[in-house]
Amino acid sequence: MNTKGKIAMEESNTTSNTSTLMRGAGVSAMLAGLCFVITGMFHPVNVPSAVTTATWANVHIFVFAMGYLGSFGMAGLYLRQAKKSGWLGLVGFILFSGWMILVSGFSFVEAFILPRLVTESPKFVEGFLGMFTGIPSEIDLGILPTVSKIADIMYLLGPLLFGVATFRAGILPRWAGALLIAGATLGPIGAMLVPAEYQPLVLLPHGLALVWLGYALFAERRERSAESQLEQSTTRTEPGQVA
Repeated sequence: MNTKGKIAMEESNTTSNTSTLMRGAGVSAMLAGLCFVITGMFHPVNVPSAVTTATWANVHIFVFAMGYLGSFGMAGLYLRQAKKSGWLGLVGFILFSGWMILVSGFSFVEAFILPRLVTESPKFVEGFLGMFTGIPSEIDLGILPTVSKIADIMYLLGPLLFGVATFRAGILPRWAGALLIAGATLGPIGAMLVPAEYQPLVLLPHGLALVWLGYALFAERRERSAESQLEQSTTRTEPGQVA
């Protein structure tokens, strides 16, 4: 094989590996979006009596998974449009991904620790839930309330900025970016006007947006991978090459 053929094969392999990672990121974004949707539809009210139910544990396991899947998925979505999304995309990516990581930590506690403390330490459970309901805690939770407030800000700004950057970049579906913007707008409105049992529904736009964006990234990279494999096959079978 001549030098030109070797270079072409190396470039093709690199492209193939990149496409595989990006397709994986697309799948992760889709799964994270589904976790968002499930959480929005089935999340119980944040009261101590709900903590020991199977629904509570299952929903927060989905939230825990959403955080890690979403972080990888967001990395792929950002890298795909990094050049055109600018600083808005970067800041939105950092804030949204950071929120996902933080919420995974909180959800781990809610899924595996709080149910064991309902009887032994009910004041701690009430205080922990109070971070999300706005009810002051009767015990000292240390830095957790501050972290929770920071996470709220990240959840408001992250999807908003990333949605605006996605809409402006025009590489991934723009209306998926608009859904992220809508979700960021509905969050504060839902917290003020919607009854507690329906507030988790404001997660649905974010979930649908991530599913949409993830599928677009997966489908796009699958097509490019197929084209790369075709080019590699053509290079290998070009007439006149010397082994």
